[in-house]
Amino acid sequence: MKKFIMPVAIVFILILAACATPPTEEMNRAHDAVIRAENDADAVSYAPTTLIRARDALVRMQAEAEARRFDAARNFASEAISNAERAIADGRIGAERARDEARRLLDSLSGPLAETEAAVDAAPGRALLLDFNALRGEMDLTRWTYEDARRDLQAANFEDAIAKGQIVRSSLSAINAQLTGAAQAITRK
Repeated sequence: MKKFIMPVAIVFILILAACATPPTEEMNRAHDAVIRAENDADAVSYAPTTLIRARDALVRMQAEAEARRFDAARNFASEAISNAERAIADGRIGAERARDEARRLLDSLSGPLAETEAAVDAAPGRALLLDFNALRGEMDLTRWTYEDARRDLQAANFEDAIAKGQIVRSSLSAINAQLTGAAQAITRK
């Protein structure tokens, strides 16, 4: 009977010893995964909350490992990896959405930009009471902002392209309001 108990005890001790070792491989993979996500511009820009959760799991993993709670450390390592991978995937999706939004916005502005530019060019011949040099300057700035937004889109600076596209839309609206107001003033006379 003693001969049987001794091997079982040794196996049990080996199992306990195996459980008592830090999950070094998993922890290293977790560190690598979070670093990859932190270096992914799309993850940083479009999935910051998921990236924060990955970092938090990494910190908690380290704390659990230092407290020699290796099962919990292993679980947090897995959570860190999962969140880091999700941040990268969500970042890619967010960048695609921003690119599509920027493209749609800028495409929707090309027609109104040309129409407003033509209206500004025709305004001096209509005897409107406007400062045509200032209006032409506003139009030139609007055109430049639109072209800059197009360059941002090409350079994958989607948020900048969207912001500049919104400025262009607002500028076109203001210019058209000036033209309409001046035309209405003439018809009232």
